[in-house]
Amino acid sequence: MRPVKISLVILQAILFVNACGGAWYGLAGAKAIPASWLEGSPFQSYLIPSLFLLIAVGGSMLLATVLWLLGSRVAGGRWAPWASIAAGSILVGWIVAQVAMIGYVSWMQPACFVAGLAIAALGVVALRLRSRSRDGAGVGTPATTGEPRSEAAC
Repeated sequence: MRPVKISLVILQAILFVNACGGAWYGLAGAKAIPASWLEGSPFQSYLIPSLFLLIAVGGSMLLATVLWLLGSRVAGGRWAPWASIAAGSILVGWIVAQVAMIGYVSWMQPACFVAGLAIAALGVVALRLRSRSRDGAGVGTPATTGEPRSEAAC
């Protein structure tokens, strides 16, 4: 579980900083980004997309990272994997919507899409590992070898 947790904390922290940087740039006017990219989208400026990037994408990455760092001090740690799955899914949704509205414009779009998928997938792995450890199913235990469990093991 430790490598999964470390991977999630690092990925989510990087994407939190990335979302904050992108949002800050957009809120400052995104001077080097053509306003023509917004043509065909429901937005007249980068204000609303920047706020969404900051609050939804950045906020979900921050929340998931904090939940992993706090571990069992918050609801026994059971929310951290779910927060990672949600944060990864929000990032994937953001990129899909972005590409649908403005098209492919940066190498960061596929990179963030893959990172979002990785975060969501690692969240699922963490859930599975957590349920296995909670059930007492580790390597070589009856639950993983196919042997019947004795009453003492339950």
